[in-house]
Amino acid sequence: MGLSYTTLSTPSASSGWSVASRAQASNLVGVPSAFLASPDFNDRPIRLSIHGVREMNPGLFRKLGGARDAGEAARIFEEYMEVLFGLDEEQRMRPGPDGRRRYRSSYRRLLEGWAFDSNGPEGAVLKGWVESRFGLFPTYHKRPIERFSSTAWVTYVEEKIASRFHNNAIQMQLDLLYEFAQWALDRASGRAERHRTLYRGVEGFEENQILERRGKRSALVLLNNLVSFTTERGVAEQFGSWILTARIPLGKILFFRELLPHHVLQSEAEHLVIGGAFEVEISRP
Repeated sequence: MGLSYTTLSTPSASSGWSVASRAQASNLVGVPSAFLASPDFNDRPIRLSIHGVREMNPGLFRKLGGARDAGEAARIFEEYMEVLFGLDEEQRMRPGPDGRRRYRSSYRRLLEGWAFDSNGPEGAVLKGWVESRFGLFPTYHKRPIERFSSTAWVTYVEEKIASRFHNNAIQMQLDLLYEFAQWALDRASGRAERHRTLYRGVEGFEENQILERRGKRSALVLLNNLVSFTTERGVAEQFGSWILTARIPLGKILFFRELLPHHVLQSEAEHLVIGGAFEVEISRP
């Protein structure tokens, strides 16, 4: 007997939020945002790159090209980030001219905050980065974002621009993290692999909206502009009563477990995935 999910809600058309309306007119990757948000991109993905990032950091990618393995590449990346953004312990603890220590934002702090609560301030900054670089608006932050005038939208905007996380070129740090992830994926497969099959556990569909039901076990789902997936179905089963299985284009992966040797997302084989409308299989654990 087929799995039934007739109790799950489909978003009301009265909200006026189509897939295309979740996208800006412009972005920094040179592909129409509405196309990035559509399932067509996921079916026929192309390589993505944030304008100017590799060109402005040629030394990093030249060194990466000479790395013998993934471990050495990760060390090169982390050392480059530490020097460029002052992320090593000595620089972070060094007081400023007035004798006071300054909080320095870092991509690692954002990953730690995301792991603790994807709807916290760090999550808002990460979603804001996706919005500015890929042109995809978030659909959820603490609660569904149904219109720009809503309380949910205002809360998201206030948290994404909080000065605490914008004092150390944090957007550039995330640009480099994304480009490094894409470089590593290229290096690992030569892009012979175009997708990864990943899993996401959910309790309901308030954050992951069902746009269209395709069959007893499949649907077109609008994912938030940044979401967590895992490579391990058993891990996904710990996070919800429903399991979403999706083929994720490599170009929509911001971070994955093997990218760096030590991070808070490692134990759950977590991937940070740029969202949009995805064809997914829906099943029970």
